[in-house]
Amino acid sequence: MIEMMVDSVRISAVGYQRVVVLKEKTAERYLLIWVGSSEAGSIAMALQGITPPRPLSHDLVQTFLERFGARITKILINKLEEDTFYALISLEANGEAFILDARPSDAIALALRAKAPIYADQSVLDKAGIVPETGPDGEPSEDKLAVFRDFINTLDLSGLSPDDQQDA
Repeated sequence: MIEMMVDSVRISAVGYQRVVVLKEKTAERYLLIWVGSSEAGSIAMALQGITPPRPLSHDLVQTFLERFGARITKILINKLEEDTFYALISLEANGEAFILDARPSDAIALALRAKAPIYADQSVLDKAGIVPETGPDGEPSEDKLAVFRDFINTLDLSGLSPDDQQDA
């Protein structure tokens, strides 16, 4: 397991798809996960510390967990199969540990609210991790996310329905 942090939420120029960019905490390696627009908004609000006037679904789930004495201990982006990411949410309640299957977008949105660590399995990073090009000095280039822009702009998502595009 490699600890990650949410670097940003971006909008692809191709079809205006939302992408959550996770960055490895101790290295310059990134993981791009396509998410739905509402999940992207929920993640972005949590990143910016914005509390909506009425709770979003992820806020409601976090309130339920707190009310019943449960807490999210971590999330893990654990699998990538056929261009679909999978995640697990680890919880503790009443001295017991639980693991729930989740879409990465929901897991990330909840982890941010719970201030829980986000991890990616090494096998996921081996398959989908992106390392930006470095300049002549060995440091990441000035526009370190250009590699993502180029990658996103080459994707053809026209054959996918909006539901298929989420978490792809």
